[in-house]
Amino acid sequence: MKTIAFIFARSGSKGLPGKNIKMLAGKPLIAWSINDAFNVPRIERVIVSTDSQEIAKVAIRHGAEVPFLRPLELASDGAPEWLAWRHAIEYIRKTDKTSYDAMVSIPTTAPLRLPEDINACLDVYEKGDSETVIAVADSHRTPYFNMVKKNPDGTVGLVIKEDLKVSRRQEAPITYDMTTICYVVNMNFVLKNNSIFDGRVRAINVPPERAIDIDTPLDFLFAETLMNKRLIEGQGFEK
Repeated sequence: MKTIAFIFARSGSKGLPGKNIKMLAGKPLIAWSINDAFNVPRIERVIVSTDSQEIAKVAIRHGAEVPFLRPLELASDGAPEWLAWRHAIEYIRKTDKTSYDAMVSIPTTAPLRLPEDINACLDVYEKGDSETVIAVADSHRTPYFNMVKKNPDGTVGLVIKEDLKVSRRQEAPITYDMTTICYVVNMNFVLKNNSIFDGRVRAINVPPERAIDIDTPLDFLFAETLMNKRLIEGQGFEK
C-alpha cells in the first residue's frame, strides 16, 4: 500500500505559544512526529504543512519535506484542519504522479505515540471496510455518569441524558477518548466530504500513557515527564 504522511503544524497556538517547535526531551515537538513517520516503512513521503517559515526550517532540518507554505486563511484559529488536509492533498495530486492509497495525518501533539500505533492503524485501513481509521484510548470519564454541562439557568446536568439508572461508572456504556496519535484517511473521501464521521470510521485502542494530547502547559509537562521516564528506562528507540 502506498501511503503519504502529512504533519499539520500551524503557528499561532494560543494554549501553548510556539508549541510545535518547543523543545521536549531534547527535540522540537514536531521532530517526534517526523521521526515516527520515518520509522513506518509503508510511508513513502513525510510532508509538513505549515504557514511558518520557522517551523518549516525545523521540519526540514529533521528530514521532512516542506514543498509549500500553507495559505494564511487555512492557518487561522477558526480554520478547520480538514481544509488544510484538502489543500495538501490537492497539492500532491498536482505535483506527484504517484497514486497513493491513503494519507496519514500525524499530529505533533501526541509525541508519546509509537510507530507501531501508526502501523496498527494502517493494518486496519488495509482491510478496506472503512474510509478512516483513528486511535482511541479508554476514557476516564463518561458523559453518561460524571461529565456535566451548564444549563441556561446556571445549574448543571449530565452531558447525555438517557433512561439509564447509572449509579456507578462501571454501569455506564463504554466510551473512548479520541486521540491525536494518527488518522489514516482515504484521500478521495477527504476531497468529497467534510468530516471523518461522514463515512465509516474504525479505531485501534492505545494505552492512555501514549495518548496524551498536548494543548496546554500542563499537558506539555505530563508529556515531557513521561517521555523522559521512557528514555531513562530505555523503553524508547533511537530516533
